Amino acid sequence: MHVLFVCTGNVCRSVIAERLTRALADEHGLYELTAESAGTRALVGFGVEPLAAQTITGLGGNASGFRSRRLKPELVDRADLVLAMTEQIRDDIVAHVPGAHPRTFTLLQAHRIAKVSGARTVDEMDRARNDLALVGRENIADPVGLSPQKYCEIGDQIAETLAPLLLWMCMPVGRNTDERGRPRLVVLPGGRQDHPPVVDETRIDRQA
Repeated sequence: MHVLFVCTGNVCRSVIAERLTRALADEHGLYELTAESAGTRALVGFGVEPLAAQTITGLGGNASGFRSRRLKPELVDRADLVLAMTEQIRDDIVAHVPGAHPRTFTLLQAHRIAKVSGARTVDEMDRARNDLALVGRENIADPVGLSPQKYCEIGDQIAETLAPLLLWMCMPVGRNTDERGRPRLVVLPGGRQDHPPVVDETRIDRQA
């Protein structure tokens, strides 16, 4: 499965998601899981924002060798799943590439649909998207210009939704689920150790 992550500038949120996906694929031997990213208003050729690079490294990813790029239809066309960081970005993608609607979600939306409905494929998520009640907005805020702590919080939010979603979709049935068949949240290697993980009956969270 090839995943495209989209934010605005392609130097922070979408890069974090792309590089964590690559780390996740390497850690779990998911060699068919690939990822790239783009921005709707990206300045082409910029590297990862420094605090975003620190966040990627702290979460077990590799931030090196990245250059930002502008979103183009061909990037959307070759993706099996398109995950936007905000509802507005998701809607902009679909407006420019209408055929992408069935496979385009916000990251938080896709996580919610998979968690609530048990959908394991993009087609199943698309069929379930209008059957589930939505409470609140499903946006991941842009931390550019904010504090290092905010970058940590955004990095954790991305990791804590992205990891269980992709493992749920890409790993064989019966693996990475709890006793009730729901996806577990895993901790990527190399995560921050400022506080011990908080454990409840359904997931393991990494706290910034």
